[in-house]
Amino acid sequence: MYRLTSAMCGLILGFALVLGSVPRTEAAETKLQGNWTATKAERDGKPAAEIVGHRLSFTGDRFEIKDKDGKLVYGGTVRVDPKTKPATIDFESTEGALKGMWKGIYTLAGDTLTICDNAPNTEKPRPAAFEAKAGSGYVLVAFRRAKP
Repeated sequence: MYRLTSAMCGLILGFALVLGSVPRTEAAETKLQGNWTATKAERDGKPAAEIVGHRLSFTGDRFEIKDKDGKLVYGGTVRVDPKTKPATIDFESTEGALKGMWKGIYTLAGDTLTICDNAPNTEKPRPAAFEAKAGSGYVLVAFRRAKP
């Protein structure tokens, strides 16, 4: 009886340790990995032409955004939760112009990735819809998967 109880406790403890080590959010999901180019952008209800042409890359749990000339604009870690509706994405920028955390939502349809987030107005809550209305403080960007 003692062996069974001891084995069961070990199994339960091992299972708890494994569950405790599983992150609540995931690194950028496999489908997002790679390079993306901004094709359309809007900020606060107005076109944001300066963002069009930016390149976003996901490698594991890291992201980088570079401008049209290849200069780093932002970089850091990214976490996504594809199970929420809409799917969420959190950027922790440690490099570039905007440092800190900004939160957003995303959708992936084929080779088009759409992200709506609260950068650079990080005090705003996470967007609930894919829109960047005037005064919202949100940015809405459509990306196209870059050809290898």
